[in-house]
Amino acid sequence: MGEKMTTEITEQELADARQTWGNALIAISKAFEDKGVDAARMAANGALDAVYGYELGQVLFKPTLASGEQTFRITREGALAYFVGHSAEYPGDSGFGIKGWRSVVSETAASFVQGDVAMWMGWVTFTDKNGNITQVDKSWGYKKDEVGRLRIVLHHSSLPYQPERFLT
Repeated sequence: MGEKMTTEITEQELADARQTWGNALIAISKAFEDKGVDAARMAANGALDAVYGYELGQVLFKPTLASGEQTFRITREGALAYFVGHSAEYPGDSGFGIKGWRSVVSETAASFVQGDVAMWMGWVTFTDKNGNITQVDKSWGYKKDEVGRLRIVLHHSSLPYQPERFLT
């Protein structure tokens, strides 16, 4: 008889899932640079299938650089447009995934795990091919699928709060 699959999510699985997401983002950037938007779209579709939980139900996605009526991406197509841009349906998207990313590093503030569901929040630092750094505040919610892979079911990202912007 086979080993019983454990559903309890570990901190290592959370770390691995964040690394997989970062590697996918870098792959989208490199595909765009090497072969253009169609290759980037193919890489992004692969990433959406590999790391997000669209087959589990609604994915709650609030990208960093989205606003107005398209702030929240409640469809897979909205997520794809965010990562690759070049979408008539989402004209404000410049393609976060095609910005030349070379490094994605996460730093944990806290995590919550209960059975096959986990939440993570912290900082994610992106470095592009020119050495420019962007840091965002990020939260991910995960659920294990039927074969034991962590899937993102919540993705919230924002730029760090800057108090001086709100002083009068």
